[in-house]
Amino acid sequence: MTDGPYPRLADVFPALAAEIAELLRAEGEPLAEVVANLPYHGPCTCSPTCVNLLTAPPGSSGSSMIQLERDGTDVFWLSLDPSLATITDIEVMDGRDLGPGARRSGRPMPRT
Repeated sequence: MTDGPYPRLADVFPALAAEIAELLRAEGEPLAEVVANLPYHGPCTCSPTCVNLLTAPPGSSGSSMIQLERDGTDVFWLSLDPSLATITDIEVMDGRDLGPGARRSGRPMPRT
């Protein structure tokens, strides 16, 4: 876990974080190295069906994103901060059940 107020994404979703890093590495994307230390700010609360996991406070994303595919199918869409230095949220596109870690934790999440 991190020393800050938020756990690391890799601690809450170890398999998901490893898969994202693996797909980024396969693309030759240097952002693969930041995945292990991304904070997990919780699920997006914009709607009950939103499938975004926040790795930065809401509103941190810029207009750039990376689409990651497996076997020609989109698996993740990663939103990037305006400097393109980190991932601000992860949209899980393949319909997987993320379990209780994707549900609201005890920390209140602001509505976006």
